[in-house]
Amino acid sequence: MQSQLAFSDVVNVRFRDLDAQGHLYFANYLVYGDEVLGAYMEELGLNIMDPLIAPCLIFTVNIHCDYLNEIGGNSVVRVAAGYSRLGTSSADAVFELYNNADGVLLAKGGVTQVFVDPTTRKSIPIPSFYKANILERQPQLAAAI
Repeated sequence: MQSQLAFSDVVNVRFRDLDAQGHLYFANYLVYGDEVLGAYMEELGLNIMDPLIAPCLIFTVNIHCDYLNEIGGNSVVRVAAGYSRLGTSSADAVFELYNNADGVLLAKGGVTQVFVDPTTRKSIPIPSFYKANILERQPQLAAAI
């Protein structure tokens, strides 16, 4: 695995994740990326699981995935995640899926997140503590802000 992304975790491919052809159903590539990105966000101090106490909501407004190699049943996948761009009220997060056994890149993709006020449902600046935590973990993003 040659990822330069800031965070990674392992996902075991479950039988229920497969399609009728015996490989990972296409939408689950996105699910795996989202699960690991969510874990990275929590590690950075942003817990949005309870909208009644969360400092913001996050709307995903764009998503993409490039499928490079097949993922079969009983595979172990290392998913790397991080941010590639920080704006005022939006950010681009990216993910990469690797075969954990041999490091082969299986897929890569990303999402655009918009940070939203829970009451007004209008975009707001990325919470300052969260932006600071991202920049501490990924200082290369500071040059582009």
